[in-house]
Amino acid sequence: MLKKFEIIFKIFIILFFSISITKAELLKPSSDIKPSKVVEIQLSGLQKNDLNYKDSGIEQTWNFAHPSNKKNTGPLPNFKMMIKGNSYQMLLNHLSHTITQVGGGDKWAQFEVIILDKDKIYHKFNWQVEKYTVEGPLMDCWLTTMVSSPIALGSSI
Repeated sequence: MLKKFEIIFKIFIILFFSISITKAELLKPSSDIKPSKVVEIQLSGLQKNDLNYKDSGIEQTWNFAHPSNKKNTGPLPNFKMMIKGNSYQMLLNHLSHTITQVGGGDKWAQFEVIILDKDKIYHKFNWQVEKYTVEGPLMDCWLTTMVSSPIALGSSI
């Protein structure tokens, strides 16, 4: 009887961890997350877009989009189509990125982001985040308000 219990317990543990690993939680905005970290979270998600599940990186990026930005892009399915379109698809599964703060104040920060895409071409973006100031769960969280169109910088080869 004890042996049977041990086997059932081991199966339960294996199932629990496999479910936890396959559906890993995405990060949510928090007032503790600094502006540069917001950009890093979004870029790392896009770099490994399908790591947790299909399009988890795009969804991670969506989590940190400012409500005004979400209003402009439309609902999540539209945002996914936009990211997969010609203008931003180079962000998906890119090889590397650098983030350099180029401006900011108490309620906004702007970054120059350079990515090396999977075809080994560099692209530059301007990425802006703002502190959300409306009462509610996003109060005092840094969220992305704008990402410029990419500027191709040429091949790394």
